[in-house]
Amino acid sequence: MDADAIARSLQDFLAESPSAVVVEGGEVIFDFASAKYACSAERGKCLLHLWSDERNTVRRVLDAEMKNGALRLTVQRFGQARPSVIEICRDRDPRTPTARKAARAAYQRLLQRVLERSFPHLKAVRMSTAADLERSFGPVYARGELRRGNSCWAVMGVNAQETQAAIDASVTFGLLWLNACRSQSRSVVEGLKLFLPAGSSAIARERIALLNHQAATFELYELDEREGAIEPLDSRDRGNIATRLVRALNEKTVRARFAATIARVMELAPEAELRVLSSTEVAFRLRGLEFARAQVAQGPGFRNVEEIVFGAGPYQATLTEENAAEFAGFVRAVREARRPNAPHTHPLWRMQPERWLESLVARDVSALDSRLDPACVYSQVPAFSASDRAMIDVLTLTRDRRLAVVELKADEDIHLVLQGLDYWARVEWHRSRGEFQKFGYFPGVGIAPAPPLLLLVAPALHVHPATDTLLRYIAPEIECELVGIGEKWRGGIQVVFRKRRQAAADSRG
Repeated sequence: MDADAIARSLQDFLAESPSAVVVEGGEVIFDFASAKYACSAERGKCLLHLWSDERNTVRRVLDAEMKNGALRLTVQRFGQARPSVIEICRDRDPRTPTARKAARAAYQRLLQRVLERSFPHLKAVRMSTAADLERSFGPVYARGELRRGNSCWAVMGVNAQETQAAIDASVTFGLLWLNACRSQSRSVVEGLKLFLPAGSSAIARERIALLNHQAATFELYELDEREGAIEPLDSRDRGNIATRLVRALNEKTVRARFAATIARVMELAPEAELRVLSSTEVAFRLRGLEFARAQVAQGPGFRNVEEIVFGAGPYQATLTEENAAEFAGFVRAVREARRPNAPHTHPLWRMQPERWLESLVARDVSALDSRLDPACVYSQVPAFSASDRAMIDVLTLTRDRRLAVVELKADEDIHLVLQGLDYWARVEWHRSRGEFQKFGYFPGVGIAPAPPLLLLVAPALHVHPATDTLLRYIAPEIECELVGIGEKWRGGIQVVFRKRRQAAADSRG
């Protein structure tokens, strides 16, 4: 392949693979959830530049081919004559389907042996990793029951070769399995026993602590697969949240610093949304889609200079005099595609729908609920916990100054409830310690001494069927509401229905 063809293959593959990762030597070195790339084809050479907060890499790409659903690149490092290979995979699990199936089957057998040894008074039955799409069960999780007479436990486990995201999601599927066991079994289903790999249970533990422990008993274990040993964890302790809040920025100072650059970009796109990311970065977005960013970079002689990078998704290019016309054309294309009535097949129209929805909510949060104050809104608030870099979609206040967490999904997503619960827990943690005022949020406004509201928002016809079931298992003291909006929300938000959760019945007799 020539350089231009290689560059097109890269761009086409990554445009359709938002969760892609770069694998080298069996290790994931870049994840396009946060990493960026630039690709140039000049003088017959294709150069690929990859960077993230952790590393920076440049490779010359000699060839590209699709293999087993991944883009396999033959690359050459500068200063080295021998080529090497990197792969860009559509997700973090590069194993073949056969390897995944074998690992999951082996884990199911291991889990059954551990259950029989650890709970000798109970009998493990119905163990399976078979897919059951009607009930949203896939092959990632081993599930079954532990029985003794008329008493029963739902059991679920996940092996250490699965992704951390799959391990964190085990609480969602564990609740659904518990509910399925209760609806199918004549026995009294006491609760759920959940088994996770050693050292990976932090997020799951936080989530289980926020469930309704009157509706079921929840037991969490870490399983050492090598030793075949389990360690029970406290699944009711809400004091184990390890989270930190990022200080609110002085946006006025940052806007003044980038005034000339902001004026230049706004001249091309007057309706663009300006987002201050840090003291040295501002982003420009059109209906939620970031198309350019101004930042302070190190120039010649170690002097700081301002530069503009542009692109959509992980692709970026630095603005120069030579590509200024290309930048202007790109902005025109984004403005044209990012309209509610633009062709729905255009890639720029389809990109980042949740950011589009977030931009509309942030503009007037009261369209979701008249109790919310549109003058007190923050979007994409960083709140870190354990290994999870969380971004709260929208954080706002009610008119009587109570915090409200708004979690948004533009498409059907089974994780809406538990992810919303994550963010509620972190907001409540910081609220109870007075840290929002301390870190500069809602200046001059007194926050009410009450736990936050939780609003879960999704298009009415794209609410996952499991959502009602999951809502019933949330702790009763968490005030939560599901808000369904019209399918044509890009043209304006209209609330179609509101639903407050109903507690799950205790099926333990």
